[in-house]
Amino acid sequence: MSVLDPRATPAAPTVPPDGTPPAPRRGRTGLFRALLANRKALFGAAVLVVFALLAVLAPVIAPGDPSKINSTGASEPSAAHPFGTTAKGQDVLALTLWGARSSLLVGFSVGLAATALAVLVGMAAAYFGRITDDLLSLITNVFLLVPGVPLLVILAAFMPPGTTTVILVLVITGWAGSARVLRAQAKSIRGKDFVAAAVVSGERPLRIMFREILPNMASVVMTTLLGCVIFGIGAQAGLEFLGLGDASVVSWGTNLYWAGNDGALMTGAWWVFVPSGLCIALVAFALAMANYAVDEITNPRLRARRTKAPAATEARAATEVRAATEAPAVNRKES
Repeated sequence: MSVLDPRATPAAPTVPPDGTPPAPRRGRTGLFRALLANRKALFGAAVLVVFALLAVLAPVIAPGDPSKINSTGASEPSAAHPFGTTAKGQDVLALTLWGARSSLLVGFSVGLAATALAVLVGMAAAYFGRITDDLLSLITNVFLLVPGVPLLVILAAFMPPGTTTVILVLVITGWAGSARVLRAQAKSIRGKDFVAAAVVSGERPLRIMFREILPNMASVVMTTLLGCVIFGIGAQAGLEFLGLGDASVVSWGTNLYWAGNDGALMTGAWWVFVPSGLCIALVAFALAMANYAVDEITNPRLRARRTKAPAATEARAATEVRAATEAPAVNRKES
C-alpha cells in the first residue's frame, strides 16, 4: 500500500522510554481550548478580569480626584472610608482603584512590547542565521550582560518622568532574555520538514516566519508574555517606590512611595500600604498561575504527573479498603 494512501493505518505515536506521553502539537486554537479547561488558568483569568473591571469602573466607584488632599488626616478603615485615609486625608480605596489603571496599563504594555520585540529578534536570528544570527545574538548578549537594576535606575533617572518613559525603560531592559529563549525554540522549528517545504515552494521569509514558525511557538510566546507582564508591574512599582517615576501619577508604586514618605510604616498605619502591595501580589500570583497552566498543558512530564496522581490516590484507597475488609476475616479465622 502506498505511503500516500489515505486508507493506510496511521503509525502509533512513539512513547519515550520513561513512559511519558508525547506532547501533542497544539496550535493557537488548541492551546486556548486547553486553557479554558484548566483550573489554574481559569483562576488566573478570573482574578485579572476582576482587577480589569475595577480599573475600568474606578471613575464610577470612586469619582473625583483620588489624590485630592483633605484636612481629615490619617484614619483607620471605617464605613465612610472602607480602606481608611492617608496622612493627607486621601481615600485609600480611591488611590488603590485608580492606581490599578496605571499599573495594569504599564504592565500589559511592557509585556506586549517586550514580547513582540523578543519574537521578532528571536525568529529573525533563527530563520536567517549566519551574519544576522551573529549580529542579533551579539546585541542580545550585550543587554543580558549589562546589570538590569543599575540600567533601570540610570535610564529612569536621566529620562523625563512619565508613564511612557517607564514603559520604554522597562521594554529596553526586559526583552533580551525572552529573545534568547524564543530564538532557540524558533531554531528547532526552522529545521522541520514543513518549514523546508515552504522554503522550497517559494514562500516569502516573512510569511514562513509568521504562518509556519510562529503558530508552533504559541505556548512559549504566551509564557513569555505572562512573564514580561509580571516583570512590568513589579519593576514599575519598584522604580516608583524608589522615587524614579512620576510621583504625580496615581499607581500602586506611587501609593507605596507616598506611604513611605508620610511615615505610614513607622506609625503603624498598615491600611495605607497593604492594599497596593496586596494588589501587586495578587495580580502577580494570578499571572504566575496562568503561566504554570500553560507549562502544565504543553509539558508532557507535568501532564503525566497530573494524570498519575489521581491514579495513585485511587490505588492507595483501594489497598486500604481491601486491608480493612480482610482484617475481620482473619480475626474470625483465628478465633
